[in-house]
Parts: sequence; C-alpha cells; structure tokens
Amino acid sequence: MNAHIKKVYVPMTETGFYILLCLREDSHGYGIVRKVEELTDGEILLSPGTMYGSLSKMEKDGLIRFVREEEKRKIYHITELGRQVLDLEMKRIERLYRNMKEVR
Repeated sequence: MNAHIKKVYVPMTETGFYILLCLREDSHGYGIVRKVEELTDGEILLSPGTMYGSLSKMEKDGLIRFVREEEKRKIYHITELGRQVLDLEMKRIERLYRNMKEVR
C-alpha cells in the first residue's frame, strides 16, 4: 500500500468504511445505501451524490473494481488493496474500542 492511499483513506470516513465493508460481497450503489441504512438502524443515510462520488474515487484509487452490469446498475467488489485498507481501519477501530474500555 503506497503512502498516498494510506494518507487519503486512514483514518476512514464512515462513508468509506461502510462502502468497503459492504463490498466484501458484490453490490451496486443503491444496494450499499440500503445495507448501510439497515446496519446502522437508519442513523447513516448515504445520499446518491456522496455514494457515487465515493465509488468513483475508490475505483480510481484501486480499492474497488467494477465487476459487471445488471439492469443498468454497476456492480462493484472490493479489491485486495481495498481489503488491506479496510483491515487497517478495523484494527484502528478495535484499538479505539479497547482503549475506551480500559480507561473506565
């Protein structure tokens, strides 16, 4: 992972985190929006502009890839680089959670 990717994506925004988390399984933008809404009990609602802007940037940076088109919807999947970035972020969040519990 190059320094640019690490600088841009770690720490991640909630939007970026949830997109990569959801794309461990093939999905399209609207499917991700629905899944994030479900996972967060409606607390995070991704707008189309945010979603498609993020997908475009992540594809350009090599974190996700276009897999196929179904009924005029682009289907994406996380790449190995995307998994590495997601793993880094998950470890960071786990550390934050662990530290929060220790400080009580």
